[in-house]
Amino acid sequence: MIAVQGVQGQKVAVLGLGRSGLATARALVAGGAEPLLWDDSPEARAKAEAEGFTCHDLTRNAAFEGVAALVVSPGIPHLYPAPNPVIARAMDLGVPVDNDIGLFFRSLSTPEWDNFDTVPRVICVTGSNGKSTTTALIHHILAEAGRPTQMAGNIGRGVLDIDPPGEGEVIVLELSSYQTDLARALTPDVAVFTNLSPDHLDRHAGMGGYFAAKRRLFAEGGPDRAVIGVDEVEGRYLANQLAQGAGDDRVIRISSGQKLDAFGWSVFARKGFLAEWRHGRQIASIDLREVKGLPGAHNHQNACAAYAAVRSLGLAPRQIEAALHSFGGLPHRSQLVGERGGVRFVNDSKATNVDSAAKALQAFPRIRWIAGGMGKDGGIAALQPFLGSVVKAYLIGHSARDFALQIGQTPHEICETMDRAVARAAEEAQAGEVVLLAPAAASFDQYPNFEKRGEDFTARVRALIG
Repeated sequence: MIAVQGVQGQKVAVLGLGRSGLATARALVAGGAEPLLWDDSPEARAKAEAEGFTCHDLTRNAAFEGVAALVVSPGIPHLYPAPNPVIARAMDLGVPVDNDIGLFFRSLSTPEWDNFDTVPRVICVTGSNGKSTTTALIHHILAEAGRPTQMAGNIGRGVLDIDPPGEGEVIVLELSSYQTDLARALTPDVAVFTNLSPDHLDRHAGMGGYFAAKRRLFAEGGPDRAVIGVDEVEGRYLANQLAQGAGDDRVIRISSGQKLDAFGWSVFARKGFLAEWRHGRQIASIDLREVKGLPGAHNHQNACAAYAAVRSLGLAPRQIEAALHSFGGLPHRSQLVGERGGVRFVNDSKATNVDSAAKALQAFPRIRWIAGGMGKDGGIAALQPFLGSVVKAYLIGHSARDFALQIGQTPHEICETMDRAVARAAEEAQAGEVVLLAPAAASFDQYPNFEKRGEDFTARVRALIG
């Protein structure tokens, strides 16, 4: 674990006892602090107490006496739509509020690094869609190239739960807007911005606040290299803000669809081919069409982001290309579950919003589409331009009937449950078609999270195809 520095002998309150909260508590103890733990859930408190921790009710008036800081788990609101009462009390008393990401960055470097010929590096990935795939792909490429590497953050382990990095090691972190918004320290060596689309807007009081939370990783983090997706106006703005001019190769612009040949350094994908350009000259190209773990234009953008990040660390294009072909993809993100009679079954349960569902719908030519769940604000009317590849929709969950009204003339069937949707789609699918789970909705009406929804789809498909 990463022992938290600068907390020796201090009382540090920890609010939220999920994965990151418990990892924070352990790291605080390792750093010589006394953690005061609290969670509104009795089950979470019991789990912490089973590890030997003592819980302290942070809702009491005197709870913050002698407390040096409050560390907050990412799921707990600290500003919008309203601060959690414990956080509000800490702010009223002037107690610094931080999260595990802030503790990580202030504690990562140690005196041992003075003896390293090559110090560890940190790559951070943020954005709306593609963060997890890009993070995992960077980690995979590094590992395949023989570089020591660990992956953590919003994927895998909590950041304070990783091993102290050794010489030349690369830490790859996926960071959500919840994590970048509150961290008091952000100092990545390479920062990646994939894209931006509406999500978590209640938590950030709109798109401006959402983008501002992402932007902190770059504006306040001061990375040596910034990899910026410029397919949205926010990315173009961010790249412009960071670069001293078009030729500034500290900013690597990436795109899926645009030709970017007028900048100091760019990586883009068009018609299935990735191209790297530097100072007006193409220096590498990779055919992505046969990379099975990265189907569709959205995954080609992820490939561009990962390519740019590891190129900035000195990896060769041939090393990267070989690693792309061995990448199996992530569960619930354009994951090929199986095939029967020429019909492929793809699990993209992570496609919980309209933008990510649109990208999934553009990845395949003929789709039997399983969609629905707990619909988000605005529904799925915005998906109309992307339904041309849908042979038929099989709608499930709370929003099934609302979705049916929003998909126009697209053939559909109200299935309500995953069991029936998989069975009906498999029964009707023809060779060359894809049965695609891309819900465009949250899972909470029928499942505790998108992972469980994807696991249900996967289990039913595998039972069906044998």
